[in-house]
Amino acid sequence: MGTGKRKKKPIGSPAVQPARKGKLAPILAAVFGIGVVATVVFLNLPDRKPESTNNASPPSPVPAANANVRETPAPATVPTGEAATTPAKGVSAATASETPSDAKPSFEVLKGRWLRPDGGYVVEIKSVDASGKMDASYSNPKPINVSKSEASRDGAAMKVFIELRDVNYPGSTYDLLYDPANDRLQGIYYQAALQQRFEVFFVRMK
Repeated sequence: MGTGKRKKKPIGSPAVQPARKGKLAPILAAVFGIGVVATVVFLNLPDRKPESTNNASPPSPVPAANANVRETPAPATVPTGEAATTPAKGVSAATASETPSDAKPSFEVLKGRWLRPDGGYVVEIKSVDASGKMDASYSNPKPINVSKSEASRDGAAMKVFIELRDVNYPGSTYDLLYDPANDRLQGIYYQAALQQRFEVFFVRMK
């Protein structure tokens, strides 16, 4: 028979077993990981800024226009490239549209004494009517008979024809054209006795 005695457990005291650290560590690690993931997700949520319309100051009211101030209408403009058609003061629109080129100069401008500088010959046109009928004289320096004289038109130009019939002038003629820019008569003199033509001109004698 053995001599050793077994210790008896007290009645009513449950048996307590020490906890095992090997089973608790995985549970703690899982809880810690879930917490980290939740923190990261929360931090990455988009920021939501509060609406500022309720706190923003209302726009400043626009002051009403003064009812006593009248608006000045903008001046009318003339489109580019177009001239103003308003006639000059005191001139009607119908008069402004007339062109002076339609008016023909009067034969009256031919009246006067005309000198041929190369020889001292003088033509004097005493009168001329609207039909061209002319009263003219010619001197060299003595008077030479004028058998025919008349004025005519060639478009807007005025012409003078003079025919001489006297001693040494058997039908000599002047075919002249009035030059308004220089106020002179110029053209061809036909010397019938010599049967020659010469370019000549007459200037107005003052």
